Amino acid sequence: MSAQRVVVITGASSGIGAVAAAHFAERGDAVAVVGRNRERTREVAERIGGRPFVADFARFAEVRTLAAELLGAYDRIDVLLNNAGGLVSTRTVTPDGHSATLQNNYLSPYLLTRMLLPRLEQAAAAEGDARVVSTSSVANRFGHIDLADLDGAGRPWRGGWRAYGSAKLAVVLFTRELARRTAEAGAGIEAYSVHPGAVVTRFGSGSPLIRFGTAVSRGRWGVTPEVGAAPLIALASPVPVPAASGAYFDRLRPNGPVAKQASDIALQGALWETTARLVGLEP
Repeated sequence: MSAQRVVVITGASSGIGAVAAAHFAERGDAVAVVGRNRERTREVAERIGGRPFVADFARFAEVRTLAAELLGAYDRIDVLLNNAGGLVSTRTVTPDGHSATLQNNYLSPYLLTRMLLPRLEQAAAAEGDARVVSTSSVANRFGHIDLADLDGAGRPWRGGWRAYGSAKLAVVLFTRELARRTAEAGAGIEAYSVHPGAVVTRFGSGSPLIRFGTAVSRGRWGVTPEVGAAPLIALASPVPVPAASGAYFDRLRPNGPVAKQASDIALQGALWETTARLVGLEP
């Protein structure tokens, strides 16, 4: 990759996304700071010298507008870091009719990635490499994918943890299918998913369990955003990754433990096609 790259980071208005954005801006990369909150997104972009883009991932229309803005702003994208998402403790349905947990963590990142593929392919053609790095979670291990009920409407909510795990499992499956498809097409795009660790940020602020843990530990139940951002930074940096495209990283450890469904190649393809229909794209 060249000295200056274009790095798009979602969920970059706070937490590990903001830390990663600052790192790449300091390195000299052109950083697109994507966030839901307009003021925080603008503040981070101004502070690091990046460019702000605002979108609510709970609305497909805003994700499509975001993609159009990014396509118009950049003639190439070297790195797409899908970091937006989080735990929704109360069952919530988006205006598009999906679980907010599934849409924010998986459906909208899928839609954005698909729409930005032409720019990633252009970067790969010019430099020989482009990357898609998506934040997953160790919670994928207790997730379950039911193609007939991706939103989990027929399952108990239980504070949103099962739905969160299922959405993060979907991220792992999507990443592996993306790696396979881009490799077969010779596109030069690498894809990785990663568990950044238990990070003390705004994550899960509506969860009683998270609030309890924060109270009893005085905010010391997890790692700092700086430590949590390290795996994202490592995977998105212009150095070789010590694992094949499609790998899931448990922090900095490649090929970390995943749910059994994550290795189901047929499910990877079926989820890709099902998701395409849900977001209004061709498979």
